[in-house]
Amino acid sequence: MLQIASARAMTVADYMAAANAHYYATRDPLGAAGDFTTAPEISQMFGEMVGIWIADLWLRAGKPAFRYVELGPGRGTLAADALRAMARFGCAPQGVHLVETSPALRVAQTARLPAAVHHDDITSLPDDVAAIIVANEFFDALPIHQYVCTADGWRERVVVRDHGALVPRAGSVPADEAVPPALRHHGEGTIVETAPAAAAIMQSCAFRLAHRGGAMLTIDYGYSGPAAGDTLQAVKDHRFADPFARPGEVDLTAHVDFAALAFAARGAGALVAGPVGQGEWLRRLGIDARMEALTGASPGRAEELAGQRDRLVQPQAMGELFRAMAIHASGWPLPEGFPDLGGAA
Repeated sequence: MLQIASARAMTVADYMAAANAHYYATRDPLGAAGDFTTAPEISQMFGEMVGIWIADLWLRAGKPAFRYVELGPGRGTLAADALRAMARFGCAPQGVHLVETSPALRVAQTARLPAAVHHDDITSLPDDVAAIIVANEFFDALPIHQYVCTADGWRERVVVRDHGALVPRAGSVPADEAVPPALRHHGEGTIVETAPAAAAIMQSCAFRLAHRGGAMLTIDYGYSGPAAGDTLQAVKDHRFADPFARPGEVDLTAHVDFAALAFAARGAGALVAGPVGQGEWLRRLGIDARMEALTGASPGRAEELAGQRDRLVQPQAMGELFRAMAIHASGWPLPEGFPDLGGAA
């Protein structure tokens, strides 16, 4: 277990960054034997829909040269399924680039994608041609800052050791200016979250796309802010856990503010489509037709395949909490799966 020093307070953001860095560096957390399961591990149909989304965009953009980039690619399952689906349309990227820091997950990714190039962060990604970037359940694991409204004004939330246990507390430094103006009127005890690390990565990706061409698909669980509330959570053995009880041994995540990501992308010169519910997006891409095709090839799997589809699209499962959003260069077509509202910019 990661040892958190007791001599000083640390922000929730620093705590989350340190805990997750240790967590992901020391294990493969996915699957039944791990702590959680992501959509690509639920069904091959998810990655295949991503591949169809990329191939359709590539075809309508005039078949430009591009690189496939994935942020936080898990075991490489999504990329493998997407690339297989893309190949059916003759869509072949000029290289596969994976942004991943976990040694354990890099091993799994290499087993599925032997030719992939790994990167510690986005700064080393090549930018000489267009990129199509996929970020599935990536932004939710990035560190967030939390601010709490006290009787003396807004204060950043910090993590301290109290009688041997790590607990969150209001810090002593005024932080009113860090809280979005639309949320400063909330009453005592209200918690507001910001995610500058996520915004910075989105801005950097959007800047690359705006200048070199391409698109980015982000799928995660979250909301469109501004909104108040404490969304920091931990998962262990597929159950919710105390975020502060076992640092580095549980998966820490927070809900993604898609409005903040969209704002960052537009500020860098990209266009934004969505967000829409994951279920709606998958249905628009044709997941039901793909399920029928798979069922026709393997009738004995009909119930299994229907169950997989339902987990991905039904509102009570992942269909509404998880959302899809795309950003793209101004010269590229509107990505499929998103309604054309006439105001994607």
